Amino acid sequence: MKFQVLNPLALPKWDDLLKLNPQATIFHSRAWAGVLSQSYGFTPAYFTRTGEDRLDALFPLMEVNSLLTGKRGICLPFTDECQPLLTGETSFKELFAQVLDYAQAHRWQYIEWRSGRNRLAEATASLAFYHHSLDLRPGEKALFEQLGGSTRRAIRKAEQSGLEIEITPSIDAVRAFYGLHCQTRKKHGLPPQPFLFFLQIHQQTLSKGLGMVVQASYRSQPIAAAVFLNFGKQAVYKFGASNNTFQHLRANDLVMWSAIKHLITNGFERLSFGRTSLANAGLRRFKLGWGSKEETIEYFKYDLKTAAFTVETDRATGWHNTLFRRLPIGLSRLAGKLLYRHI
Repeated sequence: MKFQVLNPLALPKWDDLLKLNPQATIFHSRAWAGVLSQSYGFTPAYFTRTGEDRLDALFPLMEVNSLLTGKRGICLPFTDECQPLLTGETSFKELFAQVLDYAQAHRWQYIEWRSGRNRLAEATASLAFYHHSLDLRPGEKALFEQLGGSTRRAIRKAEQSGLEIEITPSIDAVRAFYGLHCQTRKKHGLPPQPFLFFLQIHQQTLSKGLGMVVQASYRSQPIAAAVFLNFGKQAVYKFGASNNTFQHLRANDLVMWSAIKHLITNGFERLSFGRTSLANAGLRRFKLGWGSKEETIEYFKYDLKTAAFTVETDRATGWHNTLFRRLPIGLSRLAGKLLYRHI
């Protein structure tokens, strides 16, 4: 069984093929390939097998080539989940064997994929996370009734706080979000991604109808915002940020509920809340409060030097958090600009 290695950026009709697969998300799309390529210089290597006007198999990989951290293939960088898309006729084992051949020829150090489940009996997961998703098909009334009590109270409080909600794909909204994002990353002790990354998200997705920014303002000041991406009938909550000074107004809850209502109105069927570290009880509780379905997703990392799957430690928390909490936002932004290309 032979697979082609394609670059979706060279195929204008890539998304037309992709839309025929109901499991496809924005992360499999040509747009997201453009975001990663233009932001960080990663090289697409998408293993595919096509039939008559259909995509039978897809294992999308980006080659990350760094002088600091080496060369590897990742499916896909800066995504919470991006599982290979396969029909019943396609063997993942055969597909992975050809990926290995390619990786060895291109001297990759390892291959990593972020999948919902294990497709190889011999594979050991490198990391595991919670994943939460919400079925939007029951509609607004039914979904509101299934919200946790604290979530319903937070929405009502926010609605009574004089907040204004705007749903827009505009670059001005992206800029306002980025200001909040830098504050939120500082609070969590992490450097923000470079603004170029969000500029590319705007150019490649939001400006083409593949996403939106939902923003809450108080007395004309943006205090919370979130970036949602969409493809087909599926949407993804990708980034959220807020001004902690106004936390008591519960703007984050109103942003999420406004997004859910908007997605329902526009015919979307599923909202992914993304991944959550197993140790992050607060974020897990927030996502469960929306009546979401909880699953465990596993990441897999195959080391070509040892010819074995490796196990890693979730490095979401550590000494670096203290460092980045103390750094001024300007220096933290510079660190993000320098580091994210490599890590």
